[in-house]
Amino acid sequence: MRIALGIEYNGAAFQGWQSQPHGNTIQDALEHALAEVAGETVRVSCAGRTDTGVHALAQVAHFDCNAVRPDTAWVRGGNAHLPDSIAVRWAQPVAAEFHARYSALSRSYRYVLNNHAVRPALNHGRVGWYHRPLDVGAMQQAARLLLGEQDFSAFRAAECQAKSPVKTLHQADVARHGDMLVFDFRANAFLQHMVRNMVGALVAIGSGKQPPEWIATLIASRDRTRAAPTFSPAGLYFAGVEYEAHWRLPPSASIIAPSIWL
Repeated sequence: MRIALGIEYNGAAFQGWQSQPHGNTIQDALEHALAEVAGETVRVSCAGRTDTGVHALAQVAHFDCNAVRPDTAWVRGGNAHLPDSIAVRWAQPVAAEFHARYSALSRSYRYVLNNHAVRPALNHGRVGWYHRPLDVGAMQQAARLLLGEQDFSAFRAAECQAKSPVKTLHQADVARHGDMLVFDFRANAFLQHMVRNMVGALVAIGSGKQPPEWIATLIASRDRTRAAPTFSPAGLYFAGVEYEAHWRLPPSASIIAPSIWL
């Protein structure tokens, strides 16, 4: 059987999604928990891998197994063996052709930034932080230049293994909610560190270090060394995945940038 899962997690204590020999990853914890329910080894694939310290509001994954269990067993049983910072929200059988990654039409990320003179304490590890005032209007103007099919080499990590730097960005929004700035991005796929690098560039523009047009210059340059430093992972959330309706996944599997959780 092939089972699809909806997952949320606080990634602060984990070294990203992908399994590592030390075992301190989301994938390792999830596979261990599901194996306890299935009574056999389980290997999980997700819609979008997240880096160290990055969170997920609506990650989607799938796995194959021989065990037959009620859908509720994968949720309740899985959660009983997971740390408190990871939760399976739903589970359901899917066709063998479904793949959490390759069947996805788009992915969404949200970055939450605390824009205040004093660093956050209660939200430490859950939001990014920038201490100087930011011009949201300039950031919104710059964000529009990111839209469309473009070569995002200037926002790509050196170790990125994607076959092509060309991606299509469908959404790039910046909004202020009191002291919080919320960045929403949706694309067919993302490069490694792409969102954090775009946020870093937009913050440089919002702080007055660069004009909005600088984004176009960076894209044209295809040069990562000319862009802003990679921003902190603390405020980054994998926010949702879009699939075709015929897969009949729960509504939470198609959430695109859900409302701010604060």
